[in-house]
Amino acid sequence: SDERAREGRQQREREKERKREGERLLLAWGRSSSMALAAKMQGALRRGYSTSRGGLSALASATHLTAFTNPAEDSFEEPVMLTRGEGVYVWDTEGKRYLDTLSGLWSNALGNGNDRIVNAATTQMKKLAYQHTFWNRTTDVAEEYADRLVNFSSGIGATQAFFSSGGSDANDTNIKLAWYYWSALGEPQRTKIIAREKGYHGVTITAASISGQPKMHAGFGPLPLNFVKHVSCPHYFKYGLEGETEDQYSSRLAKEIDDLIVREGPETVACFIAEPICGAGGVIPPPAGYFEKVQAVLKKHGVLFIIDEVITGFGRTGAKFGSNFYGIQPDLITIAKAMSSSYYPLGAALLTERIADVVREQAEKFGNFGHGYTYGGHPVACAIGLETLNIYEELQPWDTIRANRDPFHEGVRRSVCTGSQLIAEVRGEGYMLAFEFIPGLEERADGVPPGTLFANIAQREGLLVRSLGDTVVLAPGFTYTEENFAELFEKLARTFHLFEQRLS
Repeated sequence: SDERAREGRQQREREKERKREGERLLLAWGRSSSMALAAKMQGALRRGYSTSRGGLSALASATHLTAFTNPAEDSFEEPVMLTRGEGVYVWDTEGKRYLDTLSGLWSNALGNGNDRIVNAATTQMKKLAYQHTFWNRTTDVAEEYADRLVNFSSGIGATQAFFSSGGSDANDTNIKLAWYYWSALGEPQRTKIIAREKGYHGVTITAASISGQPKMHAGFGPLPLNFVKHVSCPHYFKYGLEGETEDQYSSRLAKEIDDLIVREGPETVACFIAEPICGAGGVIPPPAGYFEKVQAVLKKHGVLFIIDEVITGFGRTGAKFGSNFYGIQPDLITIAKAMSSSYYPLGAALLTERIADVVREQAEKFGNFGHGYTYGGHPVACAIGLETLNIYEELQPWDTIRANRDPFHEGVRRSVCTGSQLIAEVRGEGYMLAFEFIPGLEERADGVPPGTLFANIAQREGLLVRSLGDTVVLAPGFTYTEENFAELFEKLARTFHLFEQRLS
């Protein structure tokens, strides 16, 4: 016990020293431009984390384990600490303003400070702050929102909604619903899930497994779980063969799925899951004919189709859903993010009639539907979701996004491609866009991934973009004005100029 106590004291002393070192580094940043400090900044860039002057950030790493961040980084290298937001802008602890080009995480579609959403939340908190939806109990606002949401989503076949706290647990729910469905039909051996490389479906155990992102599996024991089978990412520009058309490429990928199902045994495969457009995998739209051909394969083998609309739902592609845009007819639908404009954690699994009818029969057989979340159907979340849906139906942002699609895409192309040979591809749809750098730039930047270098320069210029290593992603909010786009293009061009200077 004495040894453990001594180790505990030593650990606490190390934590205190890290905090003191962070504070010293923050002071040094303000007073010095020494080579040692520059080396530390370069180290932060190389590892892919932005730096910040935020005073509190020197203390943050000891108590807050942040998402997709290296917790061993010096406190000096913590990300920017934001304190307030208004519309499409956010401010850090030093009062610096940033234009948010990613809607937070693809999700803050209506920006910060929307009075209608704030008032809806406040009113509901005062009326009924919490009740659950277990044991045949529900709330008026959950029922109203479910009815409205199903009606809004009826164009892609939704007939019933099951609420969650976000996209990860909604995807987990849909996987469980697929298993529940097959069990009810006397085929419980149908447990395998086909997903795609570079796909992103969340970070819970099952959602992380179906995500085709190796960085999300590394170090996490058995992930990805062995019932998940991954197929190729549908990126024609990168993986299409010489002389192969998009349609031929789509046929090849559909055959890959067909071959996999046959090899595994159709009687063992429960479902296929995909995003209409790969989001966190690099904003990769499907090649021509892809979903038409894939759906034909799934139908032939009786495999369910789960469509992950977490990013693409509520208008981002220029249609209500990515499924509308690409002619997808899913069996189960996952939604979240823009669903509440991220004013509150909220997601849902949407069931089509085929699934809902079987689930009801199976639940009656077992005596209940044995699945649910403490915060599923939370009254405040539903009130926020309902008011957000009201705003969407009034503004119909999908029409605006469809009209602004070409000016947005062309503006970005002019900003980063004019007179430069550093961009390999600009791709996307609606208010989802990415530009990928040519190979080899990392070597010219002392090992720093080009997307990370660009994102850090952009941040210093007051622009928040997302780096995926060799790619930069943009996903502006639905409320962007002409002036916001003009500022985006101007800052992108300036950032790109500084980026080229840095590489030279």
